[in-house]
Amino acid sequence: MAAALRFALLLFLSPLRAAEPSTELPSSPEAPSKTRATAWERGRSGPAPLTDVAKLCVCDLLVAQCDINCCCDPDCSAADFSLFTTCSVPIVTGDSRLCSQKAAIYSLDTEASPPERVFKLVDHINPSVFCIHATNYEQALSFSSPEIPTAENFDQLLRKYGSATFSAEPDNWSMNSDASDPSDANESYRYEYGVPIQTVDAFLRLPSPVVSSWCSDANPAGFLVQQATKCIRSISLENCGNVQAASMLFYINSSILAVPKSSQMVNITVRSIVIQSLNGMQTLLNSSDVLRHPMVLNELCTNIVLGVSYHITYTDTGEIIEAAASFVLGTVNKEALSIQQSFEISFTQVNTNPVPFSGNPGYVVGLAVRAGFKPQGSGIIQNTNKYSQLTILQSTANQDCLTALEARTPVLFGYNMISGCKLRITAAMNCQPLAQILLDLLMGQSFPEYVASFGNSQAQDVLDWVPITHLRTSEQSSCQIPVALEIEVKWTKYGSLVNPQARIVNVTATTTTTTLKQLPLGRERTIPITSSVVFTDISSPAEPGYKAWPTINAKLPHDFFFPFV
Repeated sequence: MAAALRFALLLFLSPLRAAEPSTELPSSPEAPSKTRATAWERGRSGPAPLTDVAKLCVCDLLVAQCDINCCCDPDCSAADFSLFTTCSVPIVTGDSRLCSQKAAIYSLDTEASPPERVFKLVDHINPSVFCIHATNYEQALSFSSPEIPTAENFDQLLRKYGSATFSAEPDNWSMNSDASDPSDANESYRYEYGVPIQTVDAFLRLPSPVVSSWCSDANPAGFLVQQATKCIRSISLENCGNVQAASMLFYINSSILAVPKSSQMVNITVRSIVIQSLNGMQTLLNSSDVLRHPMVLNELCTNIVLGVSYHITYTDTGEIIEAAASFVLGTVNKEALSIQQSFEISFTQVNTNPVPFSGNPGYVVGLAVRAGFKPQGSGIIQNTNKYSQLTILQSTANQDCLTALEARTPVLFGYNMISGCKLRITAAMNCQPLAQILLDLLMGQSFPEYVASFGNSQAQDVLDWVPITHLRTSEQSSCQIPVALEIEVKWTKYGSLVNPQARIVNVTATTTTTTLKQLPLGRERTIPITSSVVFTDISSPAEPGYKAWPTINAKLPHDFFFPFV
């Protein structure tokens, strides 16, 4: 529900500022001033006031009689005002939550003979951090009883409010702009995160359950929003070819707009088709050029869509350049009354390798820590391994280090890990070659230089990647071999306290070496080689006296959103 509230931060403004000089009664009024408070309006004028404060009087209690010291009482005459000692209500305003409004100021001129009442109409500027700029949503100014669902209107309400998103804005929504913004004419459109992907007729559908587990086709797919849904669709042998959502054509018949509100279209191509039998066995078709329509064959309804996976390719300017769909088609027998459908959508930026994210945006516990390199003058290249992950030595069954050179396991966010192996040293081993073998064993063939601070950090956003700091602890000797690698990952909770996101802020890799002593001929020695990862949460609250960022100590009034809860 949209209440059309615009918040304005009004600092260093006096609470009262006269926009129109006083009109004293009964003295002659002065000429109105042409100055207006326009600094906060930013080119938009507020709506017409709903309450005339000059006619509003909260102390007028007696009917057709003058209330004592009530300077706004219209029943009081000049003779009555001359007997007043003070004004019981010196200022009258409308809604105190408005950022700017008219205020009626009442006072007594005791130096006049006889004393006179002075009336001023001024602009009242609200000094509060939270205020309402415009109350242009008329439906919010009064309480309206919600429509109660009944057997007659339930289907209508479900169509209107049953989707994941719906509009509550009235058709006559207006900000009362004096003139249109000239920049709107030259506005360039592009997709931004979360914006529904538009098609020629509406938007790209990603069916999902709404009220119950049944599918609703009104759920739009958001740009860069990775989604995976499952829902139930009613189908039977009798209506095999009549259910549109069970056909491949339903999901690819509408072209996607490359950018919102444009005429450039991108067709949805079929990437692959998998046929699933009644017992669950899946077979990939060699050709995906031919559309397969639902049909009845031997009392079976075949070519029913069981799953759709969209893959969208986009540019760094927010333009969609390619769209593909992969289908899983199944078969329904005559006993079936419904099927379960699964839907998924993924996004890949052009000229980048598709790498699975580990969170959006913050890391998710149990997902791999993403890593990569940074060549001179370019972005992050995520080629550490197949999935661009930070890895450590993986323990093997025989615990032999020389047979575990290629065995690596990804570092999972939030999981403290330790692994290792045993190295059998003989007198025939040379120090320098052995040291290089052990270093490759601990570090891997290409240890990364950077770690992604967020689970969805993009390769081109270099500032979203944290460099790995290398430390070395060793003894003073001529021959040193590495025996341990300790990785410490410091992370913090970032963003809102309600939904904090895990962010990596520092990574330190410490290599520990030891002295390799020469063994007598024929003697052997076994030493342990270990790798470990420790995650440290450093998002502790600031201590007393710590000079943090300035904060605003303010809160909304308890009835700020009335009549909405």
